[in-house]
Amino acid sequence: MTEHMEPIRVGLLGLGIVGGGTFNVLARNAEEIARRAGRRIVVTKVGERDVARARARVGNDVAIEADAFAVVRDPDIDIVVELIGGVTVARELVREAIAHGKHVVTANKALLAMHGNEIFAAAREKGVMVAFEAAVAGGVPIIKAIREGLTANRIEWVAGIINGTTNYILSEMRNRGLPFQEVLAEAQRLGYAEADPTFDIEGVDAAHKLTLLASMAFGIPVQFSRAHIEGITGLSGVDIKHAETLGYRIKLLGITRRRPDGIELRVHPTLVPADRLIANVEGAMNAILVHGDAVGPTLYYGQGAGEEPTASAVVADLVDVTRLDTADPNHRVPHLAFQPEALADLPILDIGDVRSSYYLRLLVADQPGVMADIARILADNGISINAMIQSPDAGEDSADIIFLTHEAVERDVDRAIELMQQLDTVRSDVVRLRMEHLA
Repeated sequence: MTEHMEPIRVGLLGLGIVGGGTFNVLARNAEEIARRAGRRIVVTKVGERDVARARARVGNDVAIEADAFAVVRDPDIDIVVELIGGVTVARELVREAIAHGKHVVTANKALLAMHGNEIFAAAREKGVMVAFEAAVAGGVPIIKAIREGLTANRIEWVAGIINGTTNYILSEMRNRGLPFQEVLAEAQRLGYAEADPTFDIEGVDAAHKLTLLASMAFGIPVQFSRAHIEGITGLSGVDIKHAETLGYRIKLLGITRRRPDGIELRVHPTLVPADRLIANVEGAMNAILVHGDAVGPTLYYGQGAGEEPTASAVVADLVDVTRLDTADPNHRVPHLAFQPEALADLPILDIGDVRSSYYLRLLVADQPGVMADIARILADNGISINAMIQSPDAGEDSADIIFLTHEAVERDVDRAIELMQQLDTVRSDVVRLRMEHLA
């Protein structure tokens, strides 16, 4: 079959790390890929401003355009692979590719988290596909798993380590007892963190990915602007140590959960019991736990970034699109797993309405009655204490006290913290971290 069919022609936009990796994997595994796809998949044109660098990378058989728009408008191109990133030019290129009737494969999580609804609608109108496996967790096929593998399930929740940079930093802080800034500088030196690491360390990158996972898990439009986002910049080594003593690890998690009144969508440092598999994911690796009503918890683990792991996902998408190129558009897998007209209008919950367990650390005067005051404030706000430890090394007339609570509503916890900070005996801001048991 592969002998007689025309190859599918790919226009590759961006020849950076992932673009170069994609080109290599397609070339190296060409025969295997053709056996799976039913026809050959060939990069015939590359859009890259640095033409000389591109020529050195792809040789003489591939046309190179300094203007990416020339690639998306080329009538001979069947699929456009967008790997330039960002949300301005990339958005125009993707919309233009769709307008010209081309399928799109992209690794651009920011673009889809912010503009996915309009992009998917445009693609539907033109009968083309937008595939984005590489946009979440690099080489881990999490999108295919949620969209196809778990179709039978009502998904209850998804929780994931979906940013390798922050997981690497937290792993190093815990293993070596080093402060955040020192580990960040080292991560930049080793290439695990960007020169400008803001998107990673502030949790924005994880929130882009989580937005897409939530849409596919619950059949809702993408709503990045409703996500609650906290990064790891304010996380103290002291709390990492205390968490360890209590049997927990701190991970930056993206969590999305179905509640009776709406969907939780949040990224923040989270205490997870140390015996959970996900708590033991170290370094720059990614892991996503998905809980379905029929299947129970399933865990997906692997490299969430890097040249060939991400290229693996891009090429898998190219194969999928090639297989389905001639299929009736109405019989393809929907972009967000649910039929577009069946997307639900479920609200994304405000962070104050979220239910979680909490870790609270207070520096208090070491004198009688303090504990009673704090316990009363917690009880008055409907928060019950699960465990408490006192840390002796806070100074001679002070003590660090740590409370772990049972599940509570965040708004109640906020009110309790406010009241605790008004006590004369509480000597610093209360540190509050969320805890998830992921059982």
